[in-house]
Amino acid sequence: MQHDPKGRITLQKTAARIRILAGDTVIVDSRDAVELRETDYPPRFYLPREDIAMDRLQESKTATHCPFKGDATYYNLLLEDRTIADAAWSYEEPYADMMAIRGHLAFASSELMEDIGED
Repeated sequence: MQHDPKGRITLQKTAARIRILAGDTVIVDSRDAVELRETDYPPRFYLPREDIAMDRLQESKTATHCPFKGDATYYNLLLEDRTIADAAWSYEEPYADMMAIRGHLAFASSELMEDIGED
């Protein structure tokens, strides 16, 4: 069942430079992110696939459902020395109100460093 995201979720494009690193390896370098703010959750940046080292991601078996966004597909991050399970996720076919995040991935891992800046 889909719920109305109004009052709970906001989406905003940002031109800030978002970089995500695993050690010295650049996983993301983008100036075209969508910031998603959702009640009771930390803000997340949804990043376009063309700004992500997609060759380092492998679809995992994890899938979840959000009544506001839709069904999420998860990805493992493949590094030279380890794999970070479910490091990123994407809503391949989000609900109509969330179409701004279609084709984008979000990352959440304490093993990754996120850098947000103007340069």
